[in-house]
Amino acid sequence: MSDDPTPALQPETFFTTSLASERYAAIADAGGWPKVGAALKPGSSGRAVAALRKRLAVEGDLPSAAAAGEGWDGALTQAVKHFQFRMGLKQTGVVAGATLRELDVPANVRFRQLASSAQRLAGNNFPFGPRYIVVNIPSAAVDAVENGRVVRRYTAIVGGVDHPSPEVEARVGAVNLNPTWTVPVSIIKNEIMPKMQKNPSYLAKLRIRVLDNHGAEVDPKTINWANERAANYTLRQDSGAGNSLGSIRIAMPNKHAVYMHDTPSKRLFASDYRFLSHGCVRVEGVYDLAAWLLQGASGSPSGQWDKAAILAKIAGGERQDVALPKPVPVVWVYMTGWASADGTVHFRNDVYGVDAVGEARGDR
Repeated sequence: MSDDPTPALQPETFFTTSLASERYAAIADAGGWPKVGAALKPGSSGRAVAALRKRLAVEGDLPSAAAAGEGWDGALTQAVKHFQFRMGLKQTGVVAGATLRELDVPANVRFRQLASSAQRLAGNNFPFGPRYIVVNIPSAAVDAVENGRVVRRYTAIVGGVDHPSPEVEARVGAVNLNPTWTVPVSIIKNEIMPKMQKNPSYLAKLRIRVLDNHGAEVDPKTINWANERAANYTLRQDSGAGNSLGSIRIAMPNKHAVYMHDTPSKRLFASDYRFLSHGCVRVEGVYDLAAWLLQGASGSPSGQWDKAAILAKIAGGERQDVALPKPVPVVWVYMTGWASADGTVHFRNDVYGVDAVGEARGDR
């Protein structure tokens, strides 16, 4: 995860991204950039290196004065690393795998990413303040921003292609410790009902209780799980080990009923592909994020809700909702291409396949 202190979303992002889309449209109209087409590394030479130099010079990763030549030098290594930084890749200085694939993406596709992202940002009225949180869904990352700089950046797991995370603006008002999980109706219909028909003990193993519309507990064995009316029951998973939300839920009321939370499946954070949830955002290091949010909050036995106090409270097993002293704005955006305030242009894969602006523009 990058340690760059620049937030993914800034007050200037819509304007700078719109300008960048115009620049990339001009690049595409002028013929784009050469295809590299081959894995390269320090010490490589020849026509592929010459193509790499020209390719990196077009976007500005390599100075235009260094665009010619078939040899590899230190400046080219740094240019490759800068390109990798802009793509959210590991900065190895080696051209292979994902780096090669990103280098060979045509200029018109990059224009489409920028133009589509700018269009999505056009209606954004997010109330930037001294403290806010940004989730850029294609990056699968969470930025905690304070005074215009990222003070904490977290790896995240976001919604899968079949269950995409929505773009949303909200305010974090509380942190729920040892939360219960109320199962969404969509998961009841699509996953739990079929599983209960095959294995009547499925809910018990997951410590999920069935409640009627009065809140009274119902024996799941008395329910016909093949009947669509089974989805009318409330299913609630007990807090504690194995809970799908882990030990922390970041409460951010919104019409989509999504939120950020912990997870018992922490090994998934190590994956390069992290589009795996049902729409909510799982945060690696959520204890640190919670401590940042709860700065100045009251009610901690130790006097402050630092990470140690949060872990101690969780270990006690008691469920507790801790209110923030002041709500913190949070925004989830879908930016596959964007420009920072300093003009640096970044790209991420359009995992959800929603970039549509400029599709009629042919490859040049």
